[in-house]
Amino acid sequence: MNISMPSVKRFLPILLGALCIAAAGSSHAERLKDLASIQGVRQNQLMGYGLVVGLDGSGDQTTQTPFTVQSVVSMLQNMGVNLPPGASLQLKNVAAVVVTSSLPAFAQPGQTLDVTVSSMGNAKSLRGGTLVMTPLKGADGQIYAMAQGNVVVGGVGASSAGSRTTINHLSVGRISAGATVERAVPTALGQDNMVQLELNDSDFSTASRVVDAINRRFGPDTASAQDGRVIRVRTPGSSDARVSFLGALESLPVTPAQTAAKVILNARTGSVVMNQAVTLDSCAVSHGNLSVIINTENTPSQPAPFSQGQTVVTQNSQIEIKKEPGQVMLLKAGTSLAEVVKALNAIGATPQDLLAILQAMKAAGSLRAELEVI
Repeated sequence: MNISMPSVKRFLPILLGALCIAAAGSSHAERLKDLASIQGVRQNQLMGYGLVVGLDGSGDQTTQTPFTVQSVVSMLQNMGVNLPPGASLQLKNVAAVVVTSSLPAFAQPGQTLDVTVSSMGNAKSLRGGTLVMTPLKGADGQIYAMAQGNVVVGGVGASSAGSRTTINHLSVGRISAGATVERAVPTALGQDNMVQLELNDSDFSTASRVVDAINRRFGPDTASAQDGRVIRVRTPGSSDARVSFLGALESLPVTPAQTAAKVILNARTGSVVMNQAVTLDSCAVSHGNLSVIINTENTPSQPAPFSQGQTVVTQNSQIEIKKEPGQVMLLKAGTSLAEVVKALNAIGATPQDLLAILQAMKAAGSLRAELEVI
């Protein structure tokens, strides 16, 4: 049986629509580690101030960044080099930088971390520079790591596109394994033989499903929900058994509840993304030369006499969009937001028109979904 390409193109939108409806209606289990995290098992941000030396004349201009000169003088004094009073330093090969990194959970002294080096002065480039030993501190002011190494600026080069020349960002570099952990962060994991799971998104239905799945797998009273986000889980006493238990807990399959409807609109490009099918109530919106009228009528269908059928009420929706006198676009389908957006795009509505209309629908109570504008 041969199928021509025009036939495939004609039925492709129908097939895609069917696939989208099937995907929206189906639910699948997720690993618990993808839905929740263990309280206390987290990263800690580190930051430090240092100097990058060895630049090829692309460092800070010392007349405009006096802190660079002060840092060099302080470093030399700590190394036993005393400069004569009133000495003027012209440092073209030095740049003051901020060094940032993240200390992962359970990191121990001797482990290495990747660091990011960012210029804080007016250096033109950090390419080819070397970061001198820089202490990295946490939010409590304690030193947790020491950073040092050669700075690598990724993607250095220039590319021409027509009459424009684009030069890559040269004031930020990275040092792989450029920091060494010097202090571990104490954690109270499993204190009192209890851990707390925190859902990524607060949801009472999902929290209830997680508790049921844990209790079915590990026995009654193993887990209990504290609220819509926090779940208390009882763990074994020994550390080895606790690690095995948490490993099995993270791999536990859980089917999350359906999330609340959400509509995301990009005000610059007019892109509209919905996490599920969003329906609209009856409303009428007028914006400039655009008018959107949505009417929903309930049509009852009575069963035949002496039959065992039931009365079925169907919704017949009519979407009418006008742009200019005499130009009308009429869609007879369900009151779907996707159809309204499609019809607006078909008559050339701008992203600002979409934004104003969706905000008006939300304010009028016709759009029963969270509207987020980015």
